[in-house]
Amino acid sequence: MLLRIQGMAKSFGGRMLFHEVSFQVGAGDRIGLVGPNGAGKTTLLRIAAGDEAAEAGTRAVARGVRIGMLRQEIDPARTHSVREEVASALSELAALEAELRALERDMERAHHEEGDLPDALAERYDVAQARFQHLGGFEREARIERILAGLGFDEERRNRPLCTFSGGWLMRVELAKLLLAEPDVLLLDEPTNHLDLPSIQWFEETLAAFRGGVVVISHDRTFLRRHVKRVAELEGGRFRLYEGGFERYLAERERHQEELLARKQAQDREIARTERFVARFRAKSTKARQVQSRVKALEKIERIEVPAMRRRRIRLRIPPSPRAGAVPIALSGIHKAYDDTVVYRGIDLEVRRGERVALADPNGAGKSTLLRILAGVLPFDRGERKLGHQVETSFYAQHQLEALEAGRSVLEELGTAAHSEDVPRLRGHLGAFLFSGDDVSKKVSVLSGGEKARLALAKMLLRPANALILDEPTNHLDVEACEVLEEALRQYDGTLLFISHDRAFINALATRVIEVKDGILRDFLGNYDDYQRKLSKEAEGLRPEPAEAPRKPPQRPAPPVAQPESQSKAERATRRERRRARERTQRKIERLEAEILERESRVEALGWQLGDPKIYQDPEQSRALDADRSALRAAIEADYRAWERLAAELESLGD
Repeated sequence: MLLRIQGMAKSFGGRMLFHEVSFQVGAGDRIGLVGPNGAGKTTLLRIAAGDEAAEAGTRAVARGVRIGMLRQEIDPARTHSVREEVASALSELAALEAELRALERDMERAHHEEGDLPDALAERYDVAQARFQHLGGFEREARIERILAGLGFDEERRNRPLCTFSGGWLMRVELAKLLLAEPDVLLLDEPTNHLDLPSIQWFEETLAAFRGGVVVISHDRTFLRRHVKRVAELEGGRFRLYEGGFERYLAERERHQEELLARKQAQDREIARTERFVARFRAKSTKARQVQSRVKALEKIERIEVPAMRRRRIRLRIPPSPRAGAVPIALSGIHKAYDDTVVYRGIDLEVRRGERVALADPNGAGKSTLLRILAGVLPFDRGERKLGHQVETSFYAQHQLEALEAGRSVLEELGTAAHSEDVPRLRGHLGAFLFSGDDVSKKVSVLSGGEKARLALAKMLLRPANALILDEPTNHLDVEACEVLEEALRQYDGTLLFISHDRAFINALATRVIEVKDGILRDFLGNYDDYQRKLSKEAEGLRPEPAEAPRKPPQRPAPPVAQPESQSKAERATRRERRRARERTQRKIERLEAEILERESRVEALGWQLGDPKIYQDPEQSRALDADRSALRAAIEADYRAWERLAAELESLGD
């Protein structure tokens, strides 16, 4: 046992955050702490770290065990460099190195003055050097460089002062310090929140090799599925620990909820039967003893309380928007530079109606710059941005959380984005974003980061828009809120462009991934897993799959030139058979191309139908049409894979 929490309780502003929280962390443990925003997860982590006191309960740490916590509060005014700040995590090594240098000077002076080296001085030096080596002092610089590189800090960023970085990059600095310090227990509060996808992959590999215990708060479902071995759920003041991974937790939580509900219903029936008996016979003196007995029994019953059903089942529907033109947004010859740093040199990009485009690759590669140019909120140096017919864009960025008015209530803040006809549905809209009951009267000033993010999204999605542009929309959201947003966007009938580090979110929504790297855009059809598979094929030296959007049937390889007739009879027979095989394969390719064109025409026709707002008056019909379109798209993908196999076969027959 490295860390033990026993019977912990904490309240805030008269509200009980949690009580009777007990768990322990051992070497190799991976505990995921989950629950809705505002449930007290960060507070519990701070108590476990020793940064905050509890009102009840005990915290025990094994002797010599070091606890490290990734904190969200960072001083942005520091002026020293990233490398210096990260190196400060190894202050003991720095002190040992200074001691070794001082001892070396003393030894050199003693040698010159006395000729002999005092035994006590030599012994002190040997002890300090052994300690320095044991703590990895000789590999210190290499460790610093490896961790900074893994978290996306290039050479230029490593030497920049901290005050020049955004909050997301400062969080990376804190994570680098924590990993470098190598504590025995890691307490991580949303560690992937400000990491790009390559950095998340590096961090996951580093975490997998860590031998200590980990307690992590995260909304990243892919991260939780890969790393968590136990799940601790904190909700409504209750704490429950589930053995097994994240998927088992989801199943067990559902089963536990159903069992609790069944017990509650049985108890309610028994209570109702007893109350009917009391009401019926209270006035009869002959039944007084039985009535009194039942009244006392009712008073002694410990009522079963069922927590509110998981609110992720609420489904938000984004208002239908006017049908846009075939190409809602197009960029042509875009140049963009920040002072001497050139981000783009004449890039082109066309986004077609109904596409769901995810921008991928490292932070600093220009994703946010590109997204803001697409949204029309960032000027560029040269080029042209065109909007299609009837296009209405809506842009979500992280700074919108700071734009919320602290003194307003949740309902009042949403009302600032509403038209008069929206007022009757404001409470229902907030309910879809997990604000229900008295939550709508909360002041913005007391909301958690996740609650503010939900409110900002609610404001943005209140009015119809046929092109949504979202920059990290799942940041700060808990798992349930991510699922609500994901489902709403899945049903959205417009065009979607977004950046996200949540791989489950990208996989659920993206139909196209655009890689942004070194000022160059590369196009990949499909979701994030498809994108990764294609990158893996490229890394193996294999030909990448075609990725243009929309795709046209590729050109067939030209048949080989006929060989002279000087071959032997057997060779001529072989050649005839190969020619027949080529002809059969060519016919298959022609049929496949015709099928692809026909199916793509049907997809386009279904797209037009689904763009008509009237279609949604019949939910069954709209769902059926959407299912047909999804099935056709899957069939087209299969057809293209079959086409490539046949094309490769045709090429081999021509050798």
